[in-house]
Amino acid sequence: MEKKNVIVEKSFEFALAIIELESKKKFVIARQLLKSGTSIGANVREAQNAESKKDFIHKLKISAKEADETEYGLLLCKHSNNYPFNESLLIK
Repeated sequence: MEKKNVIVEKSFEFALAIIELESKKKFVIARQLLKSGTSIGANVREAQNAESKKDFIHKLKISAKEADETEYGLLLCKHSNNYPFNESLLIK
């Protein structure tokens, strides 16, 4: 079981409230998901041509950060009343 983090929970709730304000412009979250979601693979590809082991690890860490950002966006969609959500995109 994951430890409860009040800051993470409150910031997530705040983001959901922001989405409710923005509900007629659904492209905003989708655009951010497009950027972070496609960046994952781009960084993995870039890592394949890394100049050193350190560079390789750095590029994979960037990819992991983008994956985390993408997961956050997907969770916002899942818990929002105004956005479509595809469960198969949220893999654990």
